[in-house]
Amino acid sequence: MIAKAALAQFEDADVVRHFWPMVRSRQHLDRIVPDLAANPGLVLFTLVNAETRARLEEHCRQIGLPAVPALDAVTSALEAQLGQEAHGRPGRQHLMDEAYFKRVEAIQFTIAHDDGIGWENWEEADIVLAGVSRSSKTPTSIYLANRGYKVANIPLVVESPPPKALYGLRHPLVVGLTTAPERLVQIRRNRLLSLNEGTETSYVDNDRVNAEVKFARRMFADNGWPVIDVTRRSIEESAAAIIRLVQERNRQAKPVDGTAKPI
Repeated sequence: MIAKAALAQFEDADVVRHFWPMVRSRQHLDRIVPDLAANPGLVLFTLVNAETRARLEEHCRQIGLPAVPALDAVTSALEAQLGQEAHGRPGRQHLMDEAYFKRVEAIQFTIAHDDGIGWENWEEADIVLAGVSRSSKTPTSIYLANRGYKVANIPLVVESPPPKALYGLRHPLVVGLTTAPERLVQIRRNRLLSLNEGTETSYVDNDRVNAEVKFARRMFADNGWPVIDVTRRSIEESAAAIIRLVQERNRQAKPVDGTAKPI
């Protein structure tokens, strides 16, 4: 990422990037040295083990390649700010801690509860997203899952009411996703074209789509669910807005004395 950001400052730079990840031992390093010699250029590295990085720097000197330690300046600044020395342990950012396993569990739950599936388990979710077809429910759910939230989503169809369980949920925050009808028609048309299907169907009919959006918005209002308009929002922006809603709900559910209360 550092190399990419730096290269963006140069006009028409014809650069070929090579990537050797997870180099954690002298043996692994020795195996890639021939590749470095065969692809000469600037060597940008993030090795933190003193012995391994010293050996890389020696190899680079021998074959005449410049070597730049990308993390040194940042690490030194953090040592000064935090008042402690860096551990110098390779791979610490990849440790499988509790947060990692929480994300894995959230992703598994979210995939298993996409598009209205598994409604019997919705009470276990942190967030339930509701919206008409192609209102970004699935990609937003996956993004939130990668942030550690268990998410279920349900498509709202005029002719097919959602499960009654949706209206009685206590633990998850139900959020409605809406979008401008004209934008929704465009997205649906592009979807049909990508599937090589005809675009003259009720799925993209302007009046029908308007009715769907009004139906969904009325449901959101009747149940007091917060609504996110995704018309001009990226997936990341929509997810950030939903996370703020969850955090605000959690703050309101926590009394001044710090003990939890039912929500």
